[in-house]
Amino acid sequence: MRSRVQKIVLDGHGSFLGMQRGTFVVSNKDRKVECEFPLFESEIGEVVLRSGNCVSVGALASLGFWEIDVVILTRRGKPVAYLKSIDDDGHVETRIAQYQALENGKSIVIAKQIVLGKLEGQDLILKKYSLKPHNSFREEIEDIQLEDLKSLRKKLLNMEGRYTKEYFNKIFSLFPERIRPKVRKTFHAYDGTNNALNLAYSVLRWKCHNALVRAKLEPYLGFLHTVQYGHASLVSDFQDLYRYLIDDFLIQYCGKLRKKDFITKSEEITRKKKGKREYLNRLKTETML
Repeated sequence: MRSRVQKIVLDGHGSFLGMQRGTFVVSNKDRKVECEFPLFESEIGEVVLRSGNCVSVGALASLGFWEIDVVILTRRGKPVAYLKSIDDDGHVETRIAQYQALENGKSIVIAKQIVLGKLEGQDLILKKYSLKPHNSFREEIEDIQLEDLKSLRKKLLNMEGRYTKEYFNKIFSLFPERIRPKVRKTFHAYDGTNNALNLAYSVLRWKCHNALVRAKLEPYLGFLHTVQYGHASLVSDFQDLYRYLIDDFLIQYCGKLRKKDFITKSEEITRKKKGKREYLNRLKTETML
């Protein structure tokens, strides 16, 4: 069986994705056909739709039937939704075992392994770029003997946060000085490089979410990250394991960026206060994604 490798991306405002005789057809806003993707000839692995695009129900039905990943982005490129098949809710036994792991002690082992995997990934990046790797985190994790998951989570997250802060202080030295952040900022960062990282992480997040649903797991029941309303905690767990790949990509991608590749937007910080934030311009965002 060949792997699916082709991606259908609708990026123009008014672009339309339809289905004609077993072929996905992409048209522009004037309904002029721009490209075609025969379903049984092309290796289609993903379809990317953006706010301002249109898609036919027939195309959505085919995408769902053949389990082709579909992600919906805002105009700025942030993933906000994806197409979910009815069959994705199958295999309830898997989710039952996931819930039982919270009570039978397996959650303790899993939470430790998640932190271990994240820090090992960071070490790979540090060593790749000849930076000083982390010290003693494996022993520090092994020395934690807490049996209460709540206490363990707090201890592990504090430890992971300390190592991650040091990690970003080191890898930011690899970014061009003209766009180098002073510190790592997540939600509502002001500089363009941190926001580029946040955007790339959000794409990784939807990939993890989609993969967990396909694996018949409950994305909102995590082991390291706490269970709380609106937080897909298992997605956060798995996202942490692959963040280092995004970091490696951004180190190389941002090496070619200039200040002109960013745009500044005035946005509301609070109800009575506005601030200016930098983002990659549309062209650079599309090439990154």
